[in-house]
This record gives sequence, structure tokens and C-alpha cells, in this order.
Amino acid sequence: MNLEYDTYDKVAVHVLAIGDDGAALGTGWLLHGAAAAEKTGGDPAVGSLGRLAVTSAARGLGVGAALVRGIEETAASLGLAEVDLHAQTRALAFYERLGYAAYGGEFLDAGIVHRAMRRKL
Repeated sequence: MNLEYDTYDKVAVHVLAIGDDGAALGTGWLLHGAAAAEKTGGDPAVGSLGRLAVTSAARGLGVGAALVRGIEETAASLGLAEVDLHAQTRALAFYERLGYAAYGGEFLDAGIVHRAMRRKL
């Protein structure tokens, strides 16, 4: 699906969770610098977490939280002060448990209702 590919894929730091058997369990990415500033309102100290996905077999095992924490560690190592993301509304509680706070109103992205969220590192 073309909506899953964009110009940010080439400049993002990609993370991948791999199971003991070598199979992929989940993935996500972090944008920083100019690419993140485009998505987060121009602040170069804010990274953008995106494309977080966990296989159905790995859900409920902590893979998503581990990916988020790994992305946050990468953001901190790059000197970023905050991480911003656009969460599907059905995932708001997941991110809230990880310390993210929603701001602004709901909006559509690829036909799915989202909210912006942010967490200080």
C-alpha cells in the first residue's frame, strides 16, 4: 500500500524487535533533525516516533513498550528533549501508560482517527 511508504523512511532511524527464533516481532522508527521538525512543528529538540507495529502473535508480550523505550533511548542519545507521535485513538491508553500525553484535537491520517501525543525525556 503506497500510504505505508514516504520520504521519511530514508532518513528515519529504524528499530526492529526480533524473537528468539529470528522472526520479526515488531518495528518502528524515529525521525530527528529537519525531518522531525517538519512533523513536530519546527522544534529540532523534538523527535518523532512513527510506524510502530507489532505482529498479532507478539501483542501483549511487551514488544510494543520495548520498541517505544528503545526509540526513546535513541532519541535521548541524539540529544532530543521530547518525543512526539500521532497515535490512533484506539492506542491512546497504550501510550498514556508509557508517559505520553495527548494534545490538540482528533484528526484523520490515512482515513484513521488520530491524536498527537508527546513525552519529555
